[in-house]
Amino acid sequence: MLSRPKRKKTSRSGKDKGLPLPSDMERVVCFDENDPFKILGPHVFKEERCVVVRAFLPRATQAWIRLSKKKSVRTPMRKIHPNGLFQAVCERTSKINPYKIGFFDETGFEQESEDPYAFPPEVSDFDLYLIGEGTHYHSYEKLGARPMLLKGVSGVYFVVWSPNAKSVSVVGNFNHWMTGTHPMAKIRYSGVWGLFIPGLTEGEVYKYAIKSEVDGQIRLKTDPYAFSAELRPNSASVVARLDAYAWQDQMWMESRMQKDLFESPVSIYEVHLGSWKRDGQKNWGFLNYRDLAYELVEYVKFMGYTHIELMPVMEHPLDESWGYQVINYYAPTSRFGTPAEFMYFIDYCHQNGIGVILDWVPSHFPRDGHGLVDFDGRQIYAYESWRKGEHREWGTLVFDFGKREVSNFLISNALFWLDQYHVDGLRVDAVASMLYLDYARKPGEWEPNVYGGHENLEAVAFLKKFNEVVHARFPGVLTIAEESTAWGGVSRPTYTGGLGFSMKWNMGWMHDVLEYFSKDPVYRKYHQGMLTFSMWYAYSENFILPISHDEVVHGKRALLEKMPGDDWQKFSNLRVFLAYLFAHPGKKLLFMGSEFAQRSEWNVQQSLDWHFLQYAPHTRINLLLRDLHRIYRENPALYEGDFRSECFEWIDFSDVDSSVISFLRWSRHYNQLLVFVFNMTPVIRENYRVGVPRYGYYQEIFNSQGREYGGCGLGNCGGLHSDSVAWQGRPFSLNLHLPPLSACIFRHC
Repeated sequence: MLSRPKRKKTSRSGKDKGLPLPSDMERVVCFDENDPFKILGPHVFKEERCVVVRAFLPRATQAWIRLSKKKSVRTPMRKIHPNGLFQAVCERTSKINPYKIGFFDETGFEQESEDPYAFPPEVSDFDLYLIGEGTHYHSYEKLGARPMLLKGVSGVYFVVWSPNAKSVSVVGNFNHWMTGTHPMAKIRYSGVWGLFIPGLTEGEVYKYAIKSEVDGQIRLKTDPYAFSAELRPNSASVVARLDAYAWQDQMWMESRMQKDLFESPVSIYEVHLGSWKRDGQKNWGFLNYRDLAYELVEYVKFMGYTHIELMPVMEHPLDESWGYQVINYYAPTSRFGTPAEFMYFIDYCHQNGIGVILDWVPSHFPRDGHGLVDFDGRQIYAYESWRKGEHREWGTLVFDFGKREVSNFLISNALFWLDQYHVDGLRVDAVASMLYLDYARKPGEWEPNVYGGHENLEAVAFLKKFNEVVHARFPGVLTIAEESTAWGGVSRPTYTGGLGFSMKWNMGWMHDVLEYFSKDPVYRKYHQGMLTFSMWYAYSENFILPISHDEVVHGKRALLEKMPGDDWQKFSNLRVFLAYLFAHPGKKLLFMGSEFAQRSEWNVQQSLDWHFLQYAPHTRINLLLRDLHRIYRENPALYEGDFRSECFEWIDFSDVDSSVISFLRWSRHYNQLLVFVFNMTPVIRENYRVGVPRYGYYQEIFNSQGREYGGCGLGNCGGLHSDSVAWQGRPFSLNLHLPPLSACIFRHC
């Protein structure tokens, strides 16, 4: 093995003592050095019995060092390079720590602080190994900007992964955003860079200046692991600490681990925080996290929801992206406040018995120049091939799921929200775009996998690993897939070949049912299969029935306005639709505004139309949904068998001429029986008989045409006894009076 030739030692005296080579100095001042500690900071010269301290101070006119033990004594530093490299020689043999470096800048302003280059970066070989292996699932504790006390000195420790960088520096207000003023050190063999900067505190804004080995260009990037970011249009990262908040949700967290959500009521209120409700008194119009906690939680409890699902709150630059084009994956958006205030929001939800689910976007990221794109001259976060790495339809880039460091970044991010923010679930956005290499791509615009297929095997492996790690470390937490295809086993365990999600959005049910209800009742008999088809596959996955934001934007109309007919029919149809949502097996999700029949499409730039609640038809829809939630919670047959086929029975789905469907739902142990009958036309059906399996009294616990809901008031007088008349293959039957456009629910007593 060839050894590196040793540099010849030369004895220097006087002003040249300890002077670095000109080439070394040029690398520092030209921002080309990957190990600034070789030049800057303290250097002991035993033979000369001195310590040489060097500092790069490009704005300094005078500089000095001050030993902490001699606070009034300044040792002048000599400028050894015209671009701002200074040096001082201390005639002593012992180390001089601690000491400070001070200077006057060109305005005469005096600054003094500890020397960053007296604190070599400290990232262990084990941490670097785990990051490279892709299994450092708490990498957010090592990378990013962490306020800390190091060797008795307070400051911020910066660590970033940038494998193709020639040099990296931290820039911010503290150094007037001058590139190269605080160069970072590449830590050993890794692509990880680090620097401790004394004197910086929480709230400091910063970016990384990254000079690429590939093209020599310098890019200013936000910190991928930043815990906070500036409010748009500003884009810098903000130093934040997350360990100061005192959580008060211990009871919730303990009970969550024991609760079986598969056999519990789950009704989710999907919310976009920026447009749920706005404050016209504030310049930017947004309620802050604390205000939202009080108002939103009170409303959600009043309505009876069990969970809130937040459209992405990770920092994003464009309001119109709804949060789905994330820049800072570890930072809650500053639109609504600080990380501590977002913690308060979640804590307050938990103290009031409300779970919080976050939309999470590991599928793609935007091209904004300060973000992950082209991070150090190469696409280290995205696939480099455009056939795999671009979503041209969305103008975004696809994460490289096969790269271990990227997989580590994303899984760590998922665990971060569950760990640091006590989140109760993650809804993974656009899973189909991850699973298929040809998603939204034309022939010739995608690359097949190693077997010639169109499945993204690396994304499949990533999703399985994500679910395995999350469920192993956080029992009781939900992972939910927004997956719109027939991919099998999305919500089945990975050991059976599934992807491992807890639940999956039933997109097929959503599209079919909305299409059915949008048709004039006179034509519904020709399309009844759209209403009933979902039961053929209802138990193939653990489904959530979503009426999401995507269905009330871009010309699709608000939920009320999808319904045909005049206002009486619109509201009657909407009541039947909401009842069908709660009657059908599967957990529930409803987008904000639908619960009071907002008439206009959702607009991200303004508040919901809360003024509609002063009008009776909208108030009555609100009451109907509250009653549906109460019935949902009180009747185990409505939730215990959501994922058990034996708990559902059709009574009759074939009466297309009358457009009536009827079915039974049982509780898990058959202790409770509910009967559901839906009349999908504005025609009264008298003496309509349905078969039932048990003799006794059947209480009418819900009628969508009740007067309290704005209906006509027709019904079955609160309930009726079964007849000993065999019907539809069952020994007993009910002779019902079906109101027009109605949903009726009966409970066997």
